[in-house]
Amino acid sequence: MPSRLEGKQNTHFSLLSPIPIPHFSRFVGSKIKNAKIILGSSSMARRKILQEMGYDFTVMVADIDEKSIRREKPEDLVMALAEAKVDAIISRLGIEGHKEENAHPTLLITADTVVVYEGMIREKPSSKEEARHFVKGYSGGCAIVVGSVVITNLTTGIRKRGWDRSEVYFLDIPDVAIDRLIDDGVTLNVAGGLMLEHPLTAPYVDSVIGSPDGVMGLCKSLTQKLIEESLQP
Repeated sequence: MPSRLEGKQNTHFSLLSPIPIPHFSRFVGSKIKNAKIILGSSSMARRKILQEMGYDFTVMVADIDEKSIRREKPEDLVMALAEAKVDAIISRLGIEGHKEENAHPTLLITADTVVVYEGMIREKPSSKEEARHFVKGYSGGCAIVVGSVVITNLTTGIRKRGWDRSEVYFLDIPDVAIDRLIDDGVTLNVAGGLMLEHPLTAPYVDSVIGSPDGVMGLCKSLTQKLIEESLQP
């Protein structure tokens, strides 16, 4: 089993405890209060996380062929995918003529996530059989989750980017729980078939070393940092 990350938050889970989500107060700077925010993602988890951070936003989905973008390192892959989503949405905005040129900034947030297990990069499962193989492998083991965030200030052209890495340690997952999770179908929509917050998954999560919200798709602390940096002159 990979060694635990040093100096990272260790969040423990129990059968009866909900997954804790850190709270961020609304950033009160005048620039962000006047900013328009676009979330470039169809992920319900990312929408929920951004709402928890106190932001109002609209949603646009990038139409890209993710399988055509390949990188050897997970950090490079998630960054390349998030950047491709930016470019696709900017192109769409240009075609539709929606780009605003005024004093109020427009921020575009894109992100991507992959799971690394035993050195292999895992994206969304292609079938229920693959999802079952993924989840069964996590039983009693550790999965590494790598996520990227890219914030693009569409008004100034400034683009800030970063990635985070977390370790998820699992208890033994019984076959009956795996069967129910696969039958639910949600595992097909998330990287590595890993949905940390799902009630059929949470009881078997021992601990998270890093960012629980990052595992769910959008690291709050990284996103907040990049938003603030994107608004700097």
